[in-house]
Amino acid sequence: MAREKMSSIDTAWLRMDRPSNLMQILGVMVFDKPLDLERVRKTLQIRMVDRYPRFRQRVTSSLTTTYWEDDAEFDIRNHVRAVALPGIGDLGALKAHVADLASEPLNPNRPLWEMQVIATPSGVNAMAVRIHHCIADGIALIGVILSLTDEHPDAPIGLPHPPKQKAHVEPEDEDQFWWKIFSPATEAWLNSLSVGSKLWFGYLDLLMNPGKAVSHARMGAAFAAELAKLATMPDDSPTRFKGKAGITKAVAWSEPLPLPTIKAVGKVLGCSINDLLLASVAGALRSYLQEKGDPVDGIEIRAMVPVNLRPAGQAAKLGNHFGLVALELPVGLENPLERLYETRQRMAALKHSYQAAVAFALLGVAGMAPKIVQQEALDLLANKASAVMTNVPGPQSPLFLAGANISQLMVWVPQSGNIGMGVSILSYNGNVQFGLITDHKHCPDPEHIISRFAGEFEKLMWLVLMEPWDKLSNPQDVEQHIKAELGEN
Repeated sequence: MAREKMSSIDTAWLRMDRPSNLMQILGVMVFDKPLDLERVRKTLQIRMVDRYPRFRQRVTSSLTTTYWEDDAEFDIRNHVRAVALPGIGDLGALKAHVADLASEPLNPNRPLWEMQVIATPSGVNAMAVRIHHCIADGIALIGVILSLTDEHPDAPIGLPHPPKQKAHVEPEDEDQFWWKIFSPATEAWLNSLSVGSKLWFGYLDLLMNPGKAVSHARMGAAFAAELAKLATMPDDSPTRFKGKAGITKAVAWSEPLPLPTIKAVGKVLGCSINDLLLASVAGALRSYLQEKGDPVDGIEIRAMVPVNLRPAGQAAKLGNHFGLVALELPVGLENPLERLYETRQRMAALKHSYQAAVAFALLGVAGMAPKIVQQEALDLLANKASAVMTNVPGPQSPLFLAGANISQLMVWVPQSGNIGMGVSILSYNGNVQFGLITDHKHCPDPEHIISRFAGEFEKLMWLVLMEPWDKLSNPQDVEQHIKAELGEN
């Protein structure tokens, strides 16, 4: 039976599963009519399973190695099935069902993915998607999902696709490469870990034959600085979003926002779409905490933000090829314009750091260590943050899957350790969609947060519409002008 070694990066994501935070990427597509189950199965078999071997392989392990192994009993009917929602099956029932899926492990004896076709008496037509993170990251999986779609409802099922790309490096070579890059910087990180962990990494260093390593002195120094920064980074502000995660999750998504409007506002304010959306998230979190009577002055909520590290031309390659940067959302700033500019400044600083590459390398090395050592290293990262936030650009024209029009498209990435909140931003067909998943124990009502996102963006939009553009660079001047117009002191 054919099998291949799983890369250390993907192994790290496989072993990150906890009952309170499963490492599966969750998505929902909403359609304008019911899906034909058999047509969906045929489409997935031809365009996904036959094209990408990962989707017909299960995970097996020896004492020291994890493998992808062909599933001799693979049957697409076990992975694509119809599911009924309780009652009339309204949107509330769909959201509750998606929240339940976030806490339900995938069958470890089969390939680690599932798609559920849903049609209800109330007219909800959807497909829920679950794919384990060890198969691929969000960027790659968006590409996989889009390969299932067409620009016309009557397109043939067997629409030809480009040939599969050969991997740039084999998993063993990839592991060697990242250890060589990472090894000059290990001391700062290992100072934060236990003696047992240090002994393991020291032994691993010998196994990896560092005498053949290429000199990376300059990069190693930069890595060491970023690694020390991660290791000594203080925990973010204590809020109701932090705490030991439970098993039960809650899910919400927003009404779409028009992408052209966001682009226009960003152009006037000199900010990217991402800056605007992240600042809107910060404002929504502040407003929610205020409603709950919690302190907000000086509060900062740190979010881990994925950064794509794929080499050019490898967008279609499965596996995980991204790093993480720690963004501190300025929730404590009341002025929305000041909050936006501070978010822009912080994102700009992160773009010029090695932080994403350091996190990627850390995952790769941790995936080669025993599970208990990996968990210790990753917990140190997870304890620094309260949220994971993603922003994925999607297609800007309407698409069809198995002949049905996709009206909405949402995706959520998992949270590791005790991180209890995930914010996803996905653009599709000229709109931007927010998704939010929270730990039910700490935040049972994510709809009360996500309903504020649009309002926070509209504050910035109204400033652009009502204030002189040459004055918008100074948030304090704008604030004083508004107060004067309202007759406030």
